[in-house]
Amino acid sequence: MKTVPLGDISLETFLADYWQKKPLLVRQALPNIELPLAADELAGLACEDCVESRLVVQDGVSDRWELTHGPFTEKTFQSLPDMHWTLLVQAVDFWVPAAAEFLAQFHFLPSWRIDDLMISYSVDGGGVGPHYDNYDVFLVQASGRRQWEVGGRFDANSPRRSDTPVMILSDWKPEQRWILEPGDLLYIPPRVGHSGIAVGDNCMTCSVGFRAPSHSEILRGFADYIGDTLSEEVRYTDSNLAVPRHPGCLTPDALQNVHLIVKQYLEDKDMLAEWFGRFITTQKYPEEASASAVYRLVDLRAHIAKGGMLRRNEGTRMVFQDRGPVVWLFVDAHRYECAAHQAELVQALCTDLTINPRQYQQSDEQLQLLVDLLNQGSLYMPA
Repeated sequence: MKTVPLGDISLETFLADYWQKKPLLVRQALPNIELPLAADELAGLACEDCVESRLVVQDGVSDRWELTHGPFTEKTFQSLPDMHWTLLVQAVDFWVPAAAEFLAQFHFLPSWRIDDLMISYSVDGGGVGPHYDNYDVFLVQASGRRQWEVGGRFDANSPRRSDTPVMILSDWKPEQRWILEPGDLLYIPPRVGHSGIAVGDNCMTCSVGFRAPSHSEILRGFADYIGDTLSEEVRYTDSNLAVPRHPGCLTPDALQNVHLIVKQYLEDKDMLAEWFGRFITTQKYPEEASASAVYRLVDLRAHIAKGGMLRRNEGTRMVFQDRGPVVWLFVDAHRYECAAHQAELVQALCTDLTINPRQYQQSDEQLQLLVDLLNQGSLYMPA
């Protein structure tokens, strides 16, 4: 069983009493915490075109807020004030292997629910104001100290300041307040208000954010997927049409016909399972995903013979479904149908960041799956 960074609280207790219900502070959840990257490396990432980053600067006197999106330059950081600013870099696990290793510590929950690892760096007084998120988040103090205030549940109708470029709740009354030290963890459920302020400089916080697709995303995504699979010749029919009492009337029979059309697709659980597997394994930044080489079975066998390992691409997403006689493996929105005897390898691919192919049956069938994933760019051969 994977180690759970919840202190003395069991995973069963956490899920029953806290998950999506109430905040939880765990002192020294990760007592030997190591930074996934240094502050200057985080700033370097924020200067890259392909990396999503933000700077939030607050005027401590006038309480004015300024939001700037990256990429930034060295000059940007040189011009910042001494206090009241925060750098936030999204999806650090996509770019930094050590960050992906850090995020893997939270795979005691369904891995498909985990979105990414955001890392923030703040100087004294830096923060982004009281706000809420529509998803669960674990806030881990990595270096320095940060004061967190927590209180109340909010939604889209909650009052917020209209004079700021970031969402700041105007009716903010904190109910709890703590100062987190390196290794401390704070869990915040969806829509619970929270506000973090750096106490001193060199404050780095790792935010493990979770995926919570909106109902709109789910319905639109599934409808689009169904539509893309259908021929234009599959159309509305009414072969039992009766003589209309009035040509302009939309009859109950017509509406029932439309209802049956929608219902037949909504009740197709196999189609739903395939769409959702592809949907939840779509990479966060698919435009950045690409294979760097073309591999053959002979190349993989040679790599294995030299003791070589395989590593999951840091941006890759994998899940599997047990389909009885077969296993469906979804990788970066692609589906692979695997025989039941491949289940052990499939499960390892969905769990472990590094794979030792020598631990599994080296049949052509097994190795071809790995070659396909190498050529897709979902696996790579680490140096």
